[in-house]
Amino acid sequence: MTRPNTGSKVAPSGAAAAMSDSPTTREDRVSPTLPGGGRGIVNSAHLVSTKSPELSEFEFGLIIAAHGFQRWMTRCMAAAGIGDLGQLDVLVLHTVNHRARLKKLADICFVLNIEDSHTVGYSLKKLQKAGLVSTARKGKEALYATTPAGETACLAYRDVRERCLIDSLHSLGLSNQEIGDLAQRLRALSGLYDQAARAATSL
Repeated sequence: MTRPNTGSKVAPSGAAAAMSDSPTTREDRVSPTLPGGGRGIVNSAHLVSTKSPELSEFEFGLIIAAHGFQRWMTRCMAAAGIGDLGQLDVLVLHTVNHRARLKKLADICFVLNIEDSHTVGYSLKKLQKAGLVSTARKGKEALYATTPAGETACLAYRDVRERCLIDSLHSLGLSNQEIGDLAQRLRALSGLYDQAARAATSL
């Protein structure tokens, strides 16, 4: 039996509603304009908030800067003569070498703001196998230090860094003071993301 057509239409919802929007309307909704009328350079326009569209620009800059920095670390270490380390391995090696003090696994994770200690533990084992890090026991706790080979690798890394990175740094037009200011703001924003992560976990 055929039901009569009442002529009423059901309003679309969810994804169907989004598809029914006109292109202009949907673009304005998922990509709010920045001050000055521009839409900014972002990688996830649907996340842009009208309350702070600039934060999306910062996040995109942070993403590409982080990946660029990771690529730089591995290439710099390779140029220093150690070519089989990943970016976390390089970070852990420099952290262990820092101020020539014995380091605990928990301290390394805390300094690098890494929650998963297993990844750092794996890097330490890899560095030990490569002869770059040694371990000693204090009770039940393992303490880590760089070997002479590990210290040499860190100093060779520094030489490459000076030639390839530091010498071209100020071609960007940034002063040391401006770079220091950026570093302070970046640390402050990292705290903001940590707080937001805790808040999201409690939802």
